[in-house]
Amino acid sequence: MYKTDYEAVAASQSDQVLGPSGNKGDTLETLVVSVATAATGTVSIKDGSGSAITITAANTPIGVYSVKVGARSQSGGWKVTTGAGATVLAVGRFT
Repeated sequence: MYKTDYEAVAASQSDQVLGPSGNKGDTLETLVVSVATAATGTVSIKDGSGSAITITAANTPIGVYSVKVGARSQSGGWKVTTGAGATVLAVGRFT
C-alpha cells in the first residue's frame, strides 16, 4: 500500500526541506498553495540543490490553488520557498 505524507510550509520560509531530512527518491505529488496577499504570493520548489521552479509568481490572485507535481526527486530532498503572502500544504512521500 502506498502511503503519502503531508507537510505544512508557513509563509516566508526559505528552502524548507520536506520530511525529516529529505532524500533523493522522495516524491512530491501535490502542492496546495494558499495565497493571502497577491503581491507576495510567490512559491517555488527545488529538487535538492537544483534550480528553483516557480509554482506561483508575485501578483498571483488571492485564492487556493492545487498544483499537481507528480515528480520524484533526482538530487536530494524537495525544498519549498514561500513569500510572505503564501502558505503551502505539500503532499507526497518524504523521508
